[in-house]
Amino acid sequence: MTLSASFGAGGSRVGPAVAERLGVELLDRAIPVRVAERLAVPLDDALAHDESLGDAIGRLASSFALLPELAGAMVQAGVLAGEDYRRETERIILEHAPRGEVVLGRGGAIVLREHPEALHVRLDGPQERRIEQAMRLGDLERADAQRLLRDSDRAREAYVRHFYAADARDPSLYHLVIDSTALPLDTVVDVIVAAAR
Repeated sequence: MTLSASFGAGGSRVGPAVAERLGVELLDRAIPVRVAERLAVPLDDALAHDESLGDAIGRLASSFALLPELAGAMVQAGVLAGEDYRRETERIILEHAPRGEVVLGRGGAIVLREHPEALHVRLDGPQERRIEQAMRLGDLERADAQRLLRDSDRAREAYVRHFYAADARDPSLYHLVIDSTALPLDTVVDVIVAAAR
């Protein structure tokens, strides 16, 4: 299954919980490690080209260890992954698809759109509620949450638009779209697990 989440929607909490409940691997932080191995490049290079930890935002998130909401897709709109990195990321996603693993971000719904058993889920919510949830989950100040929401959403959308000529917010890409700011995240996990099963 694939999970797309706007900033503050709780994807970095929901993704691991869904994977654990389904007894499958979560493909998120492991992707750049595997890309680096396959391309025989330093991990820092793969991270710099990965949708989840791009340029300055990723370095900020890593340096302050604000993992809950900051480890989501944070590549700057102008610093997009190269074709080799994107191609290798797609190969990894496609290789893991038969095992039903949870793919967080990286245009997974588009990469696996032809996979007959893949469930595609989008987490979103009104901007103000996503800011409030990001503040709670990441222990952030409002100004930091607002800035990260703006930069992260723009980066995620730019990644999908650049590589796939699609809008990551388009509900037609997903089987299930959930306002994860209106429901407790545990309930969101329950709904996704039920749909996946």
